[in-house]
Amino acid sequence: MKVLVTGAAGFIGYHTARVLLDRGDEVVGLDNLNDYYDVALKQARLERLQRAINFHFVKLDLADASGMAELFAREQFDRVVHLGAQAGVRYSIENPQAYVDSNVTGTLNVLEGCRHHPVEHLVFASTSSVYGANARMPFSVHDGVDHPLSLYAATKKANELMAHNYASLFSLPCTGLRFFTVYGPWGRPDMALFKFTANILAGKPIPVFNYGRHRRDFTYIDDIVEGVVRTLDHVAQADPGWDPMRPDPASSRAPYRIYNIGNQQPVELARYIEVLEQCLGRKAERELLPMQPGDVPDTHADVEDLVADVGYRPDTPVEEGVAKFVEWYRAYYGV
Repeated sequence: MKVLVTGAAGFIGYHTARVLLDRGDEVVGLDNLNDYYDVALKQARLERLQRAINFHFVKLDLADASGMAELFAREQFDRVVHLGAQAGVRYSIENPQAYVDSNVTGTLNVLEGCRHHPVEHLVFASTSSVYGANARMPFSVHDGVDHPLSLYAATKKANELMAHNYASLFSLPCTGLRFFTVYGPWGRPDMALFKFTANILAGKPIPVFNYGRHRRDFTYIDDIVEGVVRTLDHVAQADPGWDPMRPDPASSRAPYRIYNIGNQQPVELARYIEVLEQCLGRKAERELLPMQPGDVPDTHADVEDLVADVGYRPDTPVEEGVAKFVEWYRAYYGV
């Protein structure tokens, strides 16, 4: 297939593009290479992708409506994996406009491209952050998500609603994937594991929010990508049993689906740090702090719909995943 991967120089986009390339798909990778975090890391990911003869890179901002329209008209994609976005909960408090431009306007441009140049299937990234103030565990795609705690989460919820609208109006098959705390090699420097590793190796204290008590459904990058690719191959269909008198948020009478992708094994942050200490062979100096604004105490994914529909259940334990990240980090930075 010819597949557009947006955010191809990003963490999840890079790994997804590699898997698609390895299996023989033609991949067009799109990224604007912004400086939200180290551009050199993005360039390093991109350089590895560009070794493949079936990869083509386009530097373009998702919010550029004319540029996106020209891209879709020129390339005529079979399917689209939309992973490009302005990420980060905390940064959305400081710079909300960036999230509207990239996540809302950018997603609209992707949807318009898929609509006018018929795409077989659009798979797009959502987030566990959409569950917001919901405290019912594990988080289920069949529960409502109307109380986001950050603008980042609100824009991702908007993406889900926008995709449903296009699925309903234009019969565009859309699948949204709610990712749960993704980590692993080539990860983002703004995420906890990356920051913790850098500080511990530098002998600096690490900031431990909520005093290390919150729990996260840490999900290894390979598990996330396996879920992305499997859902890309499983084109969303209308749910014949969908009842408008009791509407299920996870499906629709339009070709639309929502899935969680998480490890289903929440780990306390304090334990996560212990695993990292063991992998590094060093103890961390912990600066215990209260919870940050916009954060949620715990996350826990219910993935039974993913298992039932695409036959996949993420299962990489943090002990294995963190060790692989540390191995990559030491090699990449020569530590």
